[in-house]
Parts: sequence; C-alpha cells; structure tokens
Amino acid sequence: MLMILFITLFVRMMTTADPATDVRYAVRELPYGYGALAPVLSEETMRFHHDKHYAGYLARLEELLIDSPLAGQPLEDIVLAADGALFNNAAQAWNHELYFEQLSPQPVRAPSAELAAAIERDFGSLDALCTQMNRAAAGLFGSGWVWLAADREGRLAIFAEANAGNPILRGWTPLLGIDVWEHAYYIDYRNRRADAVAALWSVVDWQTVSHRYARRR
Repeated sequence: MLMILFITLFVRMMTTADPATDVRYAVRELPYGYGALAPVLSEETMRFHHDKHYAGYLARLEELLIDSPLAGQPLEDIVLAADGALFNNAAQAWNHELYFEQLSPQPVRAPSAELAAAIERDFGSLDALCTQMNRAAAGLFGSGWVWLAADREGRLAIFAEANAGNPILRGWTPLLGIDVWEHAYYIDYRNRRADAVAALWSVVDWQTVSHRYARRR
C-alpha cells in the first residue's frame, strides 16, 4: 500500500508543470479553415502566416518572459509595458490575433449603424475609408500595420505603424488592422502589396469590427 502511494505521489510530481516553463499564452486556432479565405488568401499563406509567424511570436514571447516581472500578465498589458524584443513579440502576437479574428469566409459586409455613422462623419463614406486605408498601406515604407482605431469618444482615425506598432500605445482602441509585412501576402501576390490590400476587404467581417467599436475604452 505504501509503495502504491509513493508511486502515485512520484507520478504527480513528475507530471506537474513547472510554473517557470508553463505555457501561458496558447496559440489561438483560426476561427475558420486554412483554405476558407481563398482565393483572397490561400491555404499556403494562412498556414505560413498562422503556424510559422504568429505561433513563432508566441513561442519567442514565452522564452523572453522567463523570470520577467511581466510573466503571467495579459498580453495587452505586456504590450503596453514592454519595450525591445519583449514588446515586438508580444505586440506581433496580439496584432495577429486581432487580424485573424476580423476575417471571415462569410463576412458581414456592412458596419453597424453606430459605426457606419462614425465612418460617414469622419471619412465621408465607407468607400472613402477603404481608399484612405489602401493608400496608407501601399505607402507604408517597409513592414508594419495600418489600423482603423477609435478614441473613447468614438472618433475614428487611421494609423500607419512601423513594425509591430499598435494604436493602443496612443490610447486608441484598434478596430481593424491590415498586416503589410510581406509574410501576410507575398506567397499570393508577390510584390503587389496594393492588390493584396484591396482584395482583403472582401473578407473583412464588419460585425467583428463593429463589436470592437461598441466595446472601445
């Protein structure tokens, strides 16, 4: 009996996760199949983008957080507090989660009445907003993100951010992000970034974007 008890305790000790190495930020699965957004984004692109880049940022973040005072904090809090490599990996992971969640093979193609009114007020029309974001994405030098964001009063603005930049650092809530790192489009579009961005609008789910606007802080 004592021997059985000893073996049971030993097994529990060996299988209990070490807090220092426990994975705190699990990779989020896509809310649709890898090939569901084709031909806008191919299965190859989505596997490369999600499984290699996004998952890679989270894996590197786990390494960087070992013995860090930010370990275990929500991802958004790390983005707001960190700098250097820790910021880059946390922000890229967070940016990608927003990006994947805003896309859908069966998107709602119009914003909510509340968001539509804000878009008309601040940009003139939805088409004008898309044109301005397309222009910002095509003109951003190097890698980065272009964001539609809202402040607490509901005003909208477009931010073109280099590398892992995100408007939460300015106190704005990101609503919709366009990834203009080459890994987001090069397999399908080569160097035709403008074409890749223009095509993306057909799979943007405005219901998700509208929910973010309604929950802005």
